[in-house]
Amino acid sequence: MAPRGAAQAGQVRAIFSDGILCDGFIWKYLWNELAPVLPLVHWHYRGHGRSAEPADPERVDIAAHADDLDCVRRHVGDPPCVLFGHSMGCQVALEEYRRRPQGIRGLVLVCGSFGNVTSTFHGIPVLELVLPKLLDLAQKVPDFVRAVWSRLPPQLGLKLALRAGEIDPEHVHAEDMLPYLSHMTHVDFPMFLRMLRAAGEHTAGDILTHIEVPVLVVAGERDSFTPAFLATAMAEAIPRCELLMVPGGTHVTPIEQPELVNARIETFLREKVL
Repeated sequence: MAPRGAAQAGQVRAIFSDGILCDGFIWKYLWNELAPVLPLVHWHYRGHGRSAEPADPERVDIAAHADDLDCVRRHVGDPPCVLFGHSMGCQVALEEYRRRPQGIRGLVLVCGSFGNVTSTFHGIPVLELVLPKLLDLAQKVPDFVRAVWSRLPPQLGLKLALRAGEIDPEHVHAEDMLPYLSHMTHVDFPMFLRMLRAAGEHTAGDILTHIEVPVLVVAGERDSFTPAFLATAMAEAIPRCELLMVPGGTHVTPIEQPELVNARIETFLREKVL
């Protein structure tokens, strides 16, 4: 967990929850923009970044992440906070709001969904169909799949993502993506698969209409992981919600078009939260 900026008693803090396989790369430009505005807290999921492997290998579902997020809130003094989530982090933030909304002043949900993410990759349930086979393979030959996964060259991953159109070649910079592609190969692959399955089984769709705090949804027009129609549906369901649909944006919109995204988030915080 990495706090930034000194907080005064009662001051609102921003708490950042990543996407799966991530350790903060997506917030690179937003951190610097928001640091003068409010104190920031960033934490890592089990088996990610600086966090150790989970004591219970099966406790990697959204409920477990929400439990951890709640512990982070309490560890930093349980101040009023605005929860940020990217990708799977949107589900984690929403689940935490379900469990303990007290003290949450707002939500910023970036390039994510309220749930069932394995059924909407590229708008079809392709991950839902492939995931059981990958899990079966990882269970049968775990050392083999770990060895293959850990040896994937980050530069190759970047080339494949660019060729597949998963990121915007006109706006993304290699130095912003390579840390993520390097970090993901250090995450245990079987654990990642279990975590992805759990994210696919979870939904917070039932609480959207009951959210009482201001919410900003940021989405990429060309996001293939969590397609734009999900962001639109989520924004329409939440009563006090604003939607920023970034033209040409993908799943990594915050590092593709940081000026646009950062400005809108800062305006939202100053006008609706702080």
